[in-house]
Order: sequence, then C-alpha cells, then structure tokens
Amino acid sequence: MSEPAYDDQNIFAKILRGELPCHKVFEDDGTLVFMDIMPRGPGHCLVIPKNPARNILDIAPEDYARVGKTVQRMARACKKAFAADGVTIQQFNESAGGQVVFHLHVHVIPRFEGVALLPPASKQGDADELKANAAKIAAAVD
Repeated sequence: MSEPAYDDQNIFAKILRGELPCHKVFEDDGTLVFMDIMPRGPGHCLVIPKNPARNILDIAPEDYARVGKTVQRMARACKKAFAADGVTIQQFNESAGGQVVFHLHVHVIPRFEGVALLPPASKQGDADELKANAAKIAAAVD
C-alpha cells in the first residue's frame, strides 16, 4: 500500500515558507527547530526537515540523518538550558501511530524526575514564555 502524498499546505510547511510565525530555536541548511505551541513541558521544541517529508516512511535517508543530528544537538542543548534530569524524544508516523501534522517532526522535551508531561495538545503555551525558552535553548546550542 502506498503512502499518501505530502501536503504542502500543512502547518509546518507554512512555517518553513514564512507564512506562519514560530519561535525559532535553531536553523541550518537541512533543519529548523522551533518551540511547540502546545508544550507538554518547559522547553518542548520540534525538529523538522526543510525538505518535504510526510514522516519517517518517506523521508530521504540523508534528510533523516540531518534531522537525527539536529535532534541530538537539541537534546543536549535542552538538557543544559533547563538543567533537566533527562530528555524525551518522540516521533509519530501516520494517524494510527499518533501523527497529527503530516510533515516529519521530532519532539524534544526536557524532563525532570517526578514531573509528568502534560497531555498532548492540552494547553497553549504563553507566547512570552515560548520566546524566552527558545532564546534559552538557542544560547545552550554547541
């Protein structure tokens, strides 16, 4: 069974084109990192490829490698920026797998002992706090 085609009108494609705003953390030739507007915890950010990719099932291997490199970099920066005890990395594929936005994205979430994550899409983040957290993570990027 073939996968559905990439939809260039998805929200992350619009962010990449500058049609929608984001709180940018980091950008390089192949990836963009920005704050999740529905954070499950402080510092929750998203890593996306710049090239179109619906999810892990159709991304070009070299683009996935770039995403992986940036995810590792952001995990280290988030842990450092928030003095976190750990980091949760999440990535979902297709509706049955929990994917909601159909542009590959990886969640990077700083974690703290004994502190549960908020439920997905449960609370919109405060814009000023998201902006401050983006700057905090950006400052910790090696």
